[in-house]
This record gives sequence, structure tokens and C-alpha cells, in this order.
Amino acid sequence: MKRFLFSAAVLLVAFVSVNAQPHKRCEDWRDRFRSERVAFLTAEMDITPAEAEKFWPVYNQLQEERDKAQKEVMDAYRELETAVAEGKTGKEMASALDRYRDAVKKRHEISDATCDRLKKVLPVEKVAKYYVSEEKFRREQIHRLHRNDHCGPERPDPVR
Repeated sequence: MKRFLFSAAVLLVAFVSVNAQPHKRCEDWRDRFRSERVAFLTAEMDITPAEAEKFWPVYNQLQEERDKAQKEVMDAYRELETAVAEGKTGKEMASALDRYRDAVKKRHEISDATCDRLKKVLPVEKVAKYYVSEEKFRREQIHRLHRNDHCGPERPDPVR
């Protein structure tokens, strides 16, 4: 009986530690991604130290707002998806749909306000570089994902 309890305890500890690792990897990945984005934007935008002092706090606040808005969109989407899958009543489905639309609208409002807020701390040329740099970084990340399946060696670029 002692041997069984000991084995069960060891298995439980192993199970908990294995399940805890993916979260750490996700956090490490997010931190690395954010660091890469900061380095990329800094280099591409060619911002001066004085501009950086003003830009990064605004950027970080905007990023937090965007992340929060995206989370609200995804939560509302899951609620809507569940309502559809479970065949909820029209009133419940309408409520879920309204919540989803409101969340998407809020996300767009934040996106629309970004340019105005950045123009207050950077010259318009740097704001334009910001948008170009963000898109370049996004595309670079997409291409990186296509080249690397995270389960094996990097794949060669597809023939175009």
C-alpha cells in the first residue's frame, strides 16, 4: 500500500510539473516576442532617445489597451460561438451578438485613436514609419512561422 501511495505521489508531482512547463514556455515566448518587436521598431523608426522617452510610454499604454480589447473580442466571440452551437434562444443569441459587435467596435476605436495619440509625441514622419514598421514586423513573424514548424528543422522558403 505504501508503494502504491508513493507511486501515485510521484506521478502526481510529475504530472503537475509537466503541465506547468507549457505556461512558462508561453510566457517566455511572449516576452521574447515583445523584446523583438521593441528592437525592431526602434531600429526601423530610427527614433532618438528624446523621442523614445515620449514614445515608449504611449506605445506601452496603447499595447495594453489593444491587448485588453482583443481579449474582450475573443471572449465575446467564444460566447457567441457557444450560443450558436448550443442553439440558444433568439434573445440570448442577440445579446451575445451585440456583445461581440461592441467589443469589435471598441477595438477599432482604439486602433483609430492610435495615430492621433502618436502624433502628439512624434513627428508625422516617425508615425508613418511606425505603421510601416509594425506591418513589416508582422509580416516577418508570419514568414518566420511558415519557415519554422516548431516540431523540426526550419523549412526552406517556398518557391515563388
